[in-house]
Amino acid sequence: TIVRLEERLGYVHKGVEALMAGAPLARAQKLAARVSGDSTVAYSLAFARAVEAALGVEIPERAVWLRALMAELERIANHLGDIGAICNDAAFALMLAHCSVLREKVLRACAACFGHRLMMDAILPGGVAADLPAGSAHILRALVVAIKRKFPRLVELYDNTASLQDRTVTTGRLDPALARQFGCGGFIGRASGRDFDARRDLPYTPYDRLAFTTPVLEDGDVNARIWVRIKEVEQSLGLIEQILMRLPNGDVRVTANEGSGEGLAIVEGFRGDILAWVRLDGGSVRRCHLRDPSWLQWPLLEAAIEGNIVADFPLCNKSFNCSYSGHDL
Repeated sequence: TIVRLEERLGYVHKGVEALMAGAPLARAQKLAARVSGDSTVAYSLAFARAVEAALGVEIPERAVWLRALMAELERIANHLGDIGAICNDAAFALMLAHCSVLREKVLRACAACFGHRLMMDAILPGGVAADLPAGSAHILRALVVAIKRKFPRLVELYDNTASLQDRTVTTGRLDPALARQFGCGGFIGRASGRDFDARRDLPYTPYDRLAFTTPVLEDGDVNARIWVRIKEVEQSLGLIEQILMRLPNGDVRVTANEGSGEGLAIVEGFRGDILAWVRLDGGSVRRCHLRDPSWLQWPLLEAAIEGNIVADFPLCNKSFNCSYSGHDL
């Protein structure tokens, strides 16, 4: 039985904030996109929105919707990977294999539509780097159909495998009171009853015009964190359908003029709410701080793991899936 867990972080410290100080916007945007590679869209969006707030820039309507499309694709890809990886840590490799196939389909669709599997550098201050190429809508609609056809069978497989449920149910329970105390966001907080989603509660376009629900559970265990992910995949598929149906025509980028100012943005990444604060001075970054949701989640893993057996540590750790890189600025 694990009596106490102490995390030692900081081994992937990159000096991001120091590198950003004095950097031109183009360089700073690339740094922001690489704070945590699995959340490159969310970080790019948070930084771009903070810069646009500082400069008072209004981006084209089409760019707003394309950004949301990228964000939901990123969310689906990461949740599919996590669901499979958690089950694999319980020695159920079949789920990992099938979820990995679906995740690969998402990444290939992203590469075809946005030029990069992770959509790195696709979002810039002022809009997006490039418009969708011809045929992209068909690719994305086919992707949604494929996931909707195969994913429910995987969910059923997970729910009906008793040996797997025995490993995930009641394991690594996070007390809802602790989730509230730490302001824990994302699927970790929502699996422990904290009903917060920046897309809904601090609404930014186009989410204020889209229909979706935020799944919330109270159990706070590994199983609950898997189910929140499952429900979020389903919601994101619906959001992609809405975005493709309502995607407006027009330009995708305006010039982010040089200027000075201070801006703040909060964006819902797949792990939770990402905060970006930036102070600009004549078109370059004077100071910038990017706060990963993992800052508020890593301490809670220490609490959730107590009383569990050592063999269940991989399950608990992967069900949290906090970012090392996002924490170690």
